[in-house]
Amino acid sequence: MNPINKLIVAIIPLFPKKVVRIFANRYIAGDNINDAVKKVIELNSKSIIATMDVLGESIKDKEEAVQSKNESLEVLEYINKHNLNSNLSVKLTMLGLTIDEGLCLELLTEIVEKAKDLNNFVRIDMEDSSVTEKTIQIYETLRKKYNNVGLAIQAYMKRTLNDVIRLTKEKANFRLCKGIYVEPKEIAYKKRDEIRENFLKALEIMLKRGAYVGIATHDIFLIEKSKKMIEELNIPKEKYEFQMLLGVKENLRNKLVKEGYKMRIYVPFGIRWYQYSMRRFKENPNVAGQVLKALITFRR
Repeated sequence: MNPINKLIVAIIPLFPKKVVRIFANRYIAGDNINDAVKKVIELNSKSIIATMDVLGESIKDKEEAVQSKNESLEVLEYINKHNLNSNLSVKLTMLGLTIDEGLCLELLTEIVEKAKDLNNFVRIDMEDSSVTEKTIQIYETLRKKYNNVGLAIQAYMKRTLNDVIRLTKEKANFRLCKGIYVEPKEIAYKKRDEIRENFLKALEIMLKRGAYVGIATHDIFLIEKSKKMIEELNIPKEKYEFQMLLGVKENLRNKLVKEGYKMRIYVPFGIRWYQYSMRRFKENPNVAGQVLKALITFRR
């Protein structure tokens, strides 16, 4: 990592929020559902599909959890109303996972049921290790009744291969990503090559066991290895897709689309954009120089 970029990332929280927003705009669709709808329409026009997400996590009380549920239901209604090619992503801590697991399951069930009625799909995001097992258990409970729900899995976790074997018994629908939360070395791989190796091992198990996989990465090495694996295993196109974040490596994204691969873009939106943006900056410190440039421009 460039030491200057690392330093800038460390001090970004000291910048005025309106300066951070200058750069964050490439990563988020906007503050409200209408902003997100416009972005998804734009993506769909380029033969790119989407998954929409209301930003936020770790709510503090039941009222906030219910509000988060209502926001997710609104997204599903807007997707249906505007005939968007998009599904929905949710974080369980926004639905009360850390305060009342029963409530979380109840609210998520309502969301998945609504999505089923609208012929849509819900992806459960994976969060930090404190809720990994609870998240998987809730997914397993829902999967017994619904086939329109999937789960994200993080390749840097040392438990991942066992989780994949466990979940593919029911031919789970996965989003496979590297993972971005800071975890202790006892439970998570830290070296790039180790994470890449685990990613590819997990992908192979998923594909060989007939699971549907969203290959979620911007790592060109992993993308090329995944394409080769798909070809060697003769995996049909309806069993996988590539996924990327909004505003990241758009040239690579467009190249994959031109090559005929299904591409889904994660489209986050909402007033809680700041925390999400901080994670993006930490995940990709190479953009820090652009943030600094935005700061200098703002100060003039």
